[in-house]
Amino acid sequence: MPGAMERPSWTNTENDGALLRSLGPRLRGDDMRKSLDLLYDAAGYLAAFFMVGILLMVLASVVGRLAGFNLRGSDAYAGYCMAAASFLALAHTLKRGEHIRVGLFLERFHGRLRRPLEIWSHAAGSFFCAALAFYSVRLVWQSRAFNDISQGNDATPMWIPQIAMAVGAIVLLVAMVDDLVRVVRNKPLADSSGELKAIE
Repeated sequence: MPGAMERPSWTNTENDGALLRSLGPRLRGDDMRKSLDLLYDAAGYLAAFFMVGILLMVLASVVGRLAGFNLRGSDAYAGYCMAAASFLALAHTLKRGEHIRVGLFLERFHGRLRRPLEIWSHAAGSFFCAALAFYSVRLVWQSRAFNDISQGNDATPMWIPQIAMAVGAIVLLVAMVDDLVRVVRNKPLADSSGELKAIE
């Protein structure tokens, strides 16, 4: 209708800006969650890759013995792949709720006492994961500085296979701190107790 009052365009702009400001923390939180999940999944895929490496090294060793030749260092590289797969899978397994968790002590407490104990247990776990990550990175640095070489016939510089161990320990620390923050914010964690009950 001609002459009717129209809503100023700046009003829509202010409303959109307020909406974006209100949704900003939530969007950033969603982006952070996607990034962390991507990190855990990437570590899990790398662990699967090294598990395939274990298979290939064992098969190469067996075939080599049957064919009459020795593939130098196959046993050592199978061990390196096993260590890498074990450490890289830690964070992914934790976030899936597949780690064996001894909850006999926590299950005895309910109500107000349960939450502080949950926070304490996750804080202690984060501390020990931080120590593991620190000394794993330190081991890589020392092996590189001292030129530590494998004692096997492969003569591999030890800092190379130790990198996977350090990376796995760091990702585990990130996952443990992630769980600690979720417990503090009273958000649910991954739990496989339902699957265990179904198996039983």
